[in-house]
Amino acid sequence: MNRRIPRIGSGIVTGAVALFAACLVVGFPFGSYFVCMFLPVGYIMLAAGLYEESEKSRRVAANIGMAFAVVYAVLIFLVYFAQVTSVRLGGLGEQALGILDFQRGGLLFNYDLLGYGMMALSTFFLGLSVQAGSRGDKWLKALMMVHGGFFFSCFTLPMTGVFSPMAEGEASAGGTIALLAWCAYFLPVGVLAYRHFGKRGG
Repeated sequence: MNRRIPRIGSGIVTGAVALFAACLVVGFPFGSYFVCMFLPVGYIMLAAGLYEESEKSRRVAANIGMAFAVVYAVLIFLVYFAQVTSVRLGGLGEQALGILDFQRGGLLFNYDLLGYGMMALSTFFLGLSVQAGSRGDKWLKALMMVHGGFFFSCFTLPMTGVFSPMAEGEASAGGTIALLAWCAYFLPVGVLAYRHFGKRGG
């Protein structure tokens, strides 16, 4: 069970990232928002598996990674649940939409970036806890730790005003390309974790 649950979580992560990328390509915002609420569920299951198997000497790193995973999940659920309910169903004033509508780059958009910054920190610390024996595990460890570098852009870019044009409804092809690049990077994490937890029954 201790490996089956995180393996299922790894499958959810893989599927959610793939579906998110597909929704970006076809321009289906509701689908991308909806799918993003499954990603933290799968990720916490994956993270808990890495925590459970971590050695005592690496348990502090695993604990930190789990803590950041929970913060990430809370922020992401708040952001995307608001998009598929309050924002989508209407009835909000212009000022409220400016704050809540993800596509306008307001407060919840910034919280989304903060959430993925927390996820990046989580992958870094959980990566530290991974005991890499096989080549696949070494790749998993490396990808998770390098992914930690995304924290800096997620944390600092909202402070620069670079996303301000979104408030005027200006779509950004560059933003879509960046998200697709992230999907291409993170998809192997889900696949490698799925293989990792499938090595032996649990």
